[in-house]
Amino acid sequence: MKTIAITGAGIGGLCAAIALRQQGFTVLVYEAAPAVRAVGAGIVLAANALKALAALGLQDQVVARGLQLSEFGILTADGQELRRIDSRSVSKRYGVPVGVTIARPVLHELLLSQLPAGIVQTGKALTCFTQDKQGVRLHFADGSSSQADALIAADGLHSAVRRQLLPDVPLRYAGYTCWRALASSVPVGFDFARATETWGPAGRVGLVPLAGGQVYWYACLNAGPRNAELSALTPKQLAGRFGHYHQPVAELLAATPVAQVLHHDILDFAPIRRFAYDWVALLGDAAHATTPNLGQGACQAIEDAVVLAHSMARYPEMEAGLRAYEQRRVARTTAVVNQSWRLGQVAQLENPLLVRLRNAVLRRLPARMGEQQQAFLYNVDFQG
Repeated sequence: MKTIAITGAGIGGLCAAIALRQQGFTVLVYEAAPAVRAVGAGIVLAANALKALAALGLQDQVVARGLQLSEFGILTADGQELRRIDSRSVSKRYGVPVGVTIARPVLHELLLSQLPAGIVQTGKALTCFTQDKQGVRLHFADGSSSQADALIAADGLHSAVRRQLLPDVPLRYAGYTCWRALASSVPVGFDFARATETWGPAGRVGLVPLAGGQVYWYACLNAGPRNAELSALTPKQLAGRFGHYHQPVAELLAATPVAQVLHHDILDFAPIRRFAYDWVALLGDAAHATTPNLGQGACQAIEDAVVLAHSMARYPEMEAGLRAYEQRRVARTTAVVNQSWRLGQVAQLENPLLVRLRNAVLRRLPARMGEQQQAFLYNVDFQG
């Protein structure tokens, strides 16, 4: 029985472990951190991710733990609607729930529960790997090593595996920095059926309802990278930046405890043309990190996991299976990364004239253009 090593116990790594085990492979997951924990606040699972989770037999459990939205809206700073997506009609069109929101820790815990004890090993920071005819040998910072028939790198944006394979691929800064949090103190009357993203000259704010009366919010400001002044902002100070935005934006941000807020510059890297290198393959952010503007980062990682397992089960030779996975994923993920980058530049416009022009175009955009975007994202074939 072939043994597959996976570095990284995030959403992509755990989904890959589940999918590969379902195809009969022996799997070991190596996590650098001393304990497995979810990093992040909330997540919106689009139809393509839910289709992939259905292939893993997990769609119903995820939906039961999450919250399905009725609609998503893009708003101006004063609350006027620029665009609206009716999630119920989209769900009917694609035959799966659309716009299911879930707290990342909840999703992470569910995925982890699908793996027997001992599969995920913590405190295993990969320092390097070597390949030969017998497979891949992994070397860890604690001095230990491990042998596997193949290595799947699901170790994120700062992947140690990708750095070894492609040392000249630089990360690129999108031009804006982002705060995220789960808020439990929610204003009276908040609409838990609707998620919104507000585009204004001061920056962008998203409000995403979650199950259990929580709200996942994020706020993006244009800035230079590693801005120490912005990094030190408290939630109340951040709320002040959006004080002229419609309610409950400032109110919700200001009520969030400092300890619950995460802050990161938004980074990705230009699409690469290869994911597979002999007995090693990249997955998720390690392969195609994307800005969050399409909400497809985790969704594409879940897709990767299902396609990877199917491809490896289909071909008796490990290297052929990894190449097949690469061929099925590179073009699609490249399109997602590029579209998300462009959308971010449009959404973060500050020039008042350009903002008014953008808003006028959005209001008049034909519905079929949005439907074409949905078709590209949601019509995904996991069988090849």
